[in-house]
Amino acid sequence: MHISRVRALRGPNLWSRHTALEAVVACAPPERSIVELPGFEIAVRARFPTIGALRTGPATGPVALAHVLESAALALQAQAGCPVTFSRTAATLEPGIYQVVVGYSEEAVGRRALELAEALVRATLDGQPFDAPAAIAELRALDEDERLGPSTGCIVEAATARGIPYRRLTRGSLVQFGWGARQRRIQAAELDATSAVAESIAQDKDLTKQLLHAAGVPVPRGRPVASADEAWAVACEIGLPVVLKPQDGNQGKGVTVNVADRAHLDTAFAAAREYGEVMVEQYLPGCDFRLLVVGDRLVAASRRDPPQVTGDGAHTVRALVEMVNADPRRGDGHATALTRIRFDDIAIARLAAQGLQPESVPPRGQRVILRNNANLSTGGAATDVTDDVHPAIAAHAVAAAQMVGLDICGVDLVCETVLKPLEQQRGGIVEVNAAPGLRMHLSPSYGKPRDVGRAIVETLYGPGEDGRIPVVAVTGTNGKTTVTRLVAHLFTAAGLRVGMTNTDGVYVEGRQIDSGDCSGPRSARNVLMHPEVDAAVFETARGGMLREGLGFDRCQVAVVTNIGAGDHLGLNYITTVEDLAVLKRVIVQNVAPGGHAVLNAADPNVAAMAAACPGQVIFFAADRHHPVMATHRAQGRRTVHVDGEHIVAAAGSWRERIALRDVPLTRGGAIGFQVENAMAAVAAAWAAGLSWDAVRRGLASFANDADNAPGRFNVMDWHGATVIADYGHNPDAMRALVAAVDAMPARRRTVVISGAGDRRDEDIRAQTAILGDAFDQVILYQDACQRGRADGEVLALLRQGLAQARRAHAVAEVHGEFKAIDQALAALAPGDLCLILVDQVEQALAHLANRMEEVADALPA
Repeated sequence: MHISRVRALRGPNLWSRHTALEAVVACAPPERSIVELPGFEIAVRARFPTIGALRTGPATGPVALAHVLESAALALQAQAGCPVTFSRTAATLEPGIYQVVVGYSEEAVGRRALELAEALVRATLDGQPFDAPAAIAELRALDEDERLGPSTGCIVEAATARGIPYRRLTRGSLVQFGWGARQRRIQAAELDATSAVAESIAQDKDLTKQLLHAAGVPVPRGRPVASADEAWAVACEIGLPVVLKPQDGNQGKGVTVNVADRAHLDTAFAAAREYGEVMVEQYLPGCDFRLLVVGDRLVAASRRDPPQVTGDGAHTVRALVEMVNADPRRGDGHATALTRIRFDDIAIARLAAQGLQPESVPPRGQRVILRNNANLSTGGAATDVTDDVHPAIAAHAVAAAQMVGLDICGVDLVCETVLKPLEQQRGGIVEVNAAPGLRMHLSPSYGKPRDVGRAIVETLYGPGEDGRIPVVAVTGTNGKTTVTRLVAHLFTAAGLRVGMTNTDGVYVEGRQIDSGDCSGPRSARNVLMHPEVDAAVFETARGGMLREGLGFDRCQVAVVTNIGAGDHLGLNYITTVEDLAVLKRVIVQNVAPGGHAVLNAADPNVAAMAAACPGQVIFFAADRHHPVMATHRAQGRRTVHVDGEHIVAAAGSWRERIALRDVPLTRGGAIGFQVENAMAAVAAAWAAGLSWDAVRRGLASFANDADNAPGRFNVMDWHGATVIADYGHNPDAMRALVAAVDAMPARRRTVVISGAGDRRDEDIRAQTAILGDAFDQVILYQDACQRGRADGEVLALLRQGLAQARRAHAVAEVHGEFKAIDQALAALAPGDLCLILVDQVEQALAHLANRMEEVADALPA
């Protein structure tokens, strides 16, 4: 068994709506089943008893080693605690070659699980041991390192429950919610609206106390000190006992409470000094409470107890700590509900204050404190008291948060009880915290968990808001770039700031910010990150879907123009038009429930996608009497068709008509494939809720030139001859172009063409076979990139396609695209027509523009 390629599908994909790894696995000999490997299944189960069924997909054909790999990779993740349930193994047309797909929640964990699954299979084949418990433990530890911590995770879960999309921007806790202009960002439990000034104030404990005191919030007396002697003087001034802590600290680091003598103070000063300037303040008796304020309300409160054990008369303190730390809820970091108790010098010193040592055996029922502070990060426990908080205490907590300027604030309070106001007891607010930990409220040791994540999301987004902008995804074999550009133009006409990706680049508000083929998911994700985008339109090519899946979780509108045989068939196991349709259908399957799929009713493979759409369907076709159109219209659903010289949008008895003469792209309706493109764009705009006035303005102002739609039937004049530049590169495109130029008068017709080397031989031949019947002269050129073909191989295939040409009587071969263009231009006479099928779109159009300028300069003034 050999794994030749592993891809991470980071968005909805051919196999699933969820993230997954796709591995290409070769098994040799190809026909071998594990049944033919004596004792294999018994041996693999002996090494990994909980592997489960060795086939999780449809039960067809023999169970190959690839199926074992699939089952093991899924089971290893599931038993490590990862929420994964999907896997599949698909046989390809190549004997012994399989595509193994396994879901993941964290990519690094999924990849490692696949490696361990492969190691299990190899160990079984070689008769070697495999340590399944160690593998699961490794994956569990890796998952804890990789996944979001509990604080950030609960916010993400709450956002996901509301349908708000999110993207993790770093391996840490920086997360973006929403898209484009509606995005918000958090880092752990801190909002993007929180100012650096507020955070700085919260870190300065002395300044915080001054501000809270000014707001009438009870706080303990105290101030910063520079030495142990000054600390003792301040302690005597405000009265013992006192608390020593770093002025700028967090998580209870360096904090010592209930300091009552000089020796204890000197030790406490040294501990605090390790973290910066030291502060001495009045010790408030009572319990330690954490109040969580979000926005302008208190949403949760916990009593925090210091790390402690209870004697049983049999075990030492050290053994009791080990027993408590064995609780599966306790871990070493912040990813678990509780943290293990630290048995360090501070704990030993606290034991000494109680007359104990690590090896002491406390009597049954004795409470042994391991630390003075009650932070969860040092092993403390939490009890929910949210329902007990007196309104006056809640008001003080909110006032403290707002005085400092924190949107999310952890307010530390010390008092005897939260059942009565602070003024009626010796209590006060001792600290406020930016980016507070939330796990004590999510998974308290005792009491009711609080949904603080939802409260935070409600602060980010108001009722009914989901952070989404309109997203239109466009795919198909031909016309998708033109439709993408036209839909983006219609959104712009409606006054929206538009982000667009296509095979020419990435554009934001009409400004190109990236170049090259940007029709994949990475470019889409970049647009959705841009803060100045109100709507996004994405050309969605097959390559990106196969490599990574979609760049978004769902779209408002999915447009499928057509499915043709010449679109990279034979690559990546997409061998038939039906395979291609299944792949292109991915965008339809991921339409939002309230969204629309815009489908070509005249293309059976496209029309059949309607059944997979979670939302509504708008069919388009020139012929309104097409059976699919007629049935859909009879059901009162939306259609777009051509009626005489108009594009008509219809729903039930309602009609909206747009004159084709007002759509320059179609040249008055003479170019059939551009009429189809215009219908698809009109349907997409209708689905997105644009006004018809905006649609009309956009259609009328969209010029089909090299600026608006480069390489998409750009028509130019050359000394009275018509020159057309187009990027058509498959047989279906050739047929559409021939139909278009046949409607244009010409004395003599010339075509300039090359062929892409990554197409099938029959598709390359078919292009010139079609063109040879429609043009008088054919000029062949070899393009810049042969894409794996030998020198001259593509030209030979193009010549073969012309062998039976009924019309072409002159064939020329030129090495170099620009030379071929120049040769064609030089031979043109007034009244001629020349179709140039460009390869390097941007460079070829620039070359043509330069030649046109030369003509203009040569004309008399």
